[in-house]
Amino acid sequence: MSSGTLTSPSTKDRSDDLASSPVVAARHPWRWVGVVAVLVLVAQFVHGLVTNPAWDWPTFARYFTAQSILTAVGTTIVLTVLGTVLGFALGIVVAVLRLSKSPFLQAVGWTYIWAFRSIPLIVQLLFWFNISYLYQRLSLGIPFGPEFVSFETVQLISPMGAAVLGLALHQAAYAAEIVRSGVISVDRGQLEAAAALGIPRFRQFRRIVLPQAMRAILPNAANEVISLFKGTSVVSVMAIGELFYQVQVIYGRNARVVALLMVATVWYIILTTLLSIGQHYVERYFARGDRR
Repeated sequence: MSSGTLTSPSTKDRSDDLASSPVVAARHPWRWVGVVAVLVLVAQFVHGLVTNPAWDWPTFARYFTAQSILTAVGTTIVLTVLGTVLGFALGIVVAVLRLSKSPFLQAVGWTYIWAFRSIPLIVQLLFWFNISYLYQRLSLGIPFGPEFVSFETVQLISPMGAAVLGLALHQAAYAAEIVRSGVISVDRGQLEAAAALGIPRFRQFRRIVLPQAMRAILPNAANEVISLFKGTSVVSVMAIGELFYQVQVIYGRNARVVALLMVATVWYIILTTLLSIGQHYVERYFARGDRR
């Protein structure tokens, strides 16, 4: 007697019928309805941009590459770079405080984050801009004792310096939480295994913690940088010649509000797109070996 599996003729026939049946793709008619609706809306929007004279495209073309606008774009980029570099540098320090085993250092880090996330950015900028009103002079010396060096605050912080300081301190509070969340996302068991193998702590951080933490840090960090880039428009209240302030100055003279706002909008879109492209490649670099 054979030990093989016996198949009845009816079962074999049904299998042959299924194998010969044509494969029909699933139909999703409502998807096409949604696509058509979106395309119609986009077409209407583009048609309005082209045909509506109120957009004033000749004025847009005139000022888009004007020297004053390009200088303002450069100022915006400088504010973004300085705010990001100083903000994340300080944010890493605050994150280390939050991750410390010392309750006192944890309290210091938590208090900093709580304070600077609670106060609106525009209030912080105006405070640093008007610091000389509160403190006319600052001095270095022994607390409650003799002073060694003193200087006037009017000469200490310029409007540009106040803007960079306010942006950096504000950014540091958010950067600290981003860095802290990335570090604690790494499984502690990996560090324990590395310590059991005798791997030095610095190498543990560089080879184990940092590559994995960066996968969690980068998306949020990039969003913060983009948010800071657009948030530089707030410094216009301090009469600093960044992009939005310069646009306001120009349309205050010629009353071409919409066209000048479109100049600022397109520049923000271009630079934000470049940042997003850079974010993609940096994330792909740190995602090497990740197959999720």
